[in-house]
Amino acid sequence: MIANVLTVLLFLFLPAAVIWLCGKVKVLGKIGPVLTLYILGIVIGNTLRPEAMPEIQDLLSSAMVPIAIPLMLFGCRFSRTGNRSSVLALVTGLAAVILAVVGGYLLFGHNIPEGYKVGAMLSGVYTGGTVNLAALQAMLDVPEETFILVNSCDMLVSFLYLTFLMTVGIRLFRRILPNESSVQSDFTGEKEEKVPMRIKDMLVLLGIDVLIIGISAGLGLLAGDGWFMTVLILMLTTLGIAASFLPAVRKRPQAYDMGYYCICIFSVVVASMADFSKLDFSGSLNTLLYLTFVIFVSLFIQLLFSRLFRIDADTTVISSVTYICSPPFVPMMAMTMKNRNVIAPGLAIGVVGYAAGNYIGFMIAHLLRLL
Repeated sequence: MIANVLTVLLFLFLPAAVIWLCGKVKVLGKIGPVLTLYILGIVIGNTLRPEAMPEIQDLLSSAMVPIAIPLMLFGCRFSRTGNRSSVLALVTGLAAVILAVVGGYLLFGHNIPEGYKVGAMLSGVYTGGTVNLAALQAMLDVPEETFILVNSCDMLVSFLYLTFLMTVGIRLFRRILPNESSVQSDFTGEKEEKVPMRIKDMLVLLGIDVLIIGISAGLGLLAGDGWFMTVLILMLTTLGIAASFLPAVRKRPQAYDMGYYCICIFSVVVASMADFSKLDFSGSLNTLLYLTFVIFVSLFIQLLFSRLFRIDADTTVISSVTYICSPPFVPMMAMTMKNRNVIAPGLAIGVVGYAAGNYIGFMIAHLLRLL
């Protein structure tokens, strides 16, 4: 019991220590809080294993993102939009995943038992999320061991994908593609000033945040299990944007920092889930290669599309992260890029991905059977 409580406290307060250290230690400042927390999370996940660790991880990771999304959107000013880039990123991102799934199937799929089902699940999870992976497992009658294998491989390769982006990928993309990240502190381009955290302001913002979460979750439950996550993310985004225009929110710019802290907690918790001792890849080399091919080749294809259509670097990265890792990772990557402009478009792309993932996976299954 004591170990469980200490683990929760560690997850909740470690980000505060890391943020403070990043402001004091030059090397950590260059690495940044998110990547530092990601590294520490891996260490925690592979060293500390209290009895209730899975439940703690699930609770905190599930809670932090719904809390953070409205708070981070409260601080945005939507006088400038990137509709063209967002729409193009949505379409090219979907196309990149589909092309990578089909190409990967031709290389590796024939060596995987019922490989077309694996390809279908990959197209679903990398346009939507884990909820689509589970739905397609049921739709296509995929064996439980295959589902667990794909999920385990996804954990490992997605971690490598995120690490690549956070260390060198973002800088690389900003050199290759148009870079519109010079205005990073706000949608209006105004320089953000630090405002002291006051308990009254925090309580007001949290009250509005909780109200939005309650409405969004309620509508998600009414929509049914298959649509819960789609409706939840959609409503959190819509109501968060709407609330950003309220005077009670606009005069309290502390909201973004509050959301930022929630995402820091999410980062260390998610990284701690990479418990390598639980990953089982025995006899699964082709599945691992197939999944790795889809993730990194889809990123490369999207880079080519973005170069062709002149989509800016940050929109390209955030759309790829939305598809490969799902919308909850959008705020985390936006923090890494120091560009809150991409949060709303990234979440919007994610909602489309959630809604389309099952349809795309089902159609891909029938297409791959013909190849």
